[in-house]
Formats: sequence, structure tokens, C-alpha cells
Amino acid sequence: MALILEYLNDMHVFMDKYGDPRTNPWFLMSSPLPTLIICLSYVYLVKVLGPQFMENRKPYELKNLLILYNFLQVIFSAWLFYESMMGGWLFHYSLKCQPVDYTDNPVAIRVSFEHMGCICPASRYATNPHVYIQTKII
Repeated sequence: MALILEYLNDMHVFMDKYGDPRTNPWFLMSSPLPTLIICLSYVYLVKVLGPQFMENRKPYELKNLLILYNFLQVIFSAWLFYESMMGGWLFHYSLKCQPVDYTDNPVAIRVSFEHMGCICPASRYATNPHVYIQTKII
């Protein structure tokens, strides 16, 4: 138990030392604890509560719900593509090396959001949850 607590403390120190302070007010970014709770709750729901709930029931007909879900995924993917293009690739960045912008400039914040990993994992969060930290290596 002491080893686990030491590891958690080391991770907390690492996040405080290398974490980008601009991401602290973002949803689920100030600490890994909320994400860990969400992931553990998901596993508990799928492995324990779900099978107990469905034990004496017929399978649900989800065709229309899945069509709606797929349509929303297409809309969400289009928005993510738009954000990735507008956040830098079309107007603000070149193919040459350039320094990282750590200011509170809205373009820098937008690119930070994209590069942090919110874009790619957000579209598959329900099936493949991850914990990400935006780091600033000096």
C-alpha cells in the first residue's frame, strides 16, 4: 500500500512540475482522479451491474439508437476535423520548425487543446478511455 501511495505522490509531483497551468480549468484536466473514477465506474457498470440488470431480460432493440449514435459520431468527427484545421494547419503554422507558444493567446490555447490529445481520444472515449496530461518540457 505504501508503494502505491508513493507512486501516486510521484505522479502528482510530476504533473505539478511539468503540467501546463493553462489546462487546469479544463474539464477533467486539473487532476487524474475524476478520470480514474469515471473509468472504474464504467468497468463496474459493464462487469457487475450490467450483467445483473440484464440477467432475466430480453436484449433491447437498439437499431434506431445506433443509427442516431452513428450520425452524431459523423457530426462530431466533422467538427473535430474543422477544429484541427482552423487551430493551426490552415492559417497559423508553417511546415518549418517553429517555437512552441506558451502564452495565453487564443490560437495557442486552441492548438494546445488539439495537441494535448483531447481531439483523438474524445471520439472513442466510451470504448478506450485514456488519461492525458498536457506537458511543458523546458
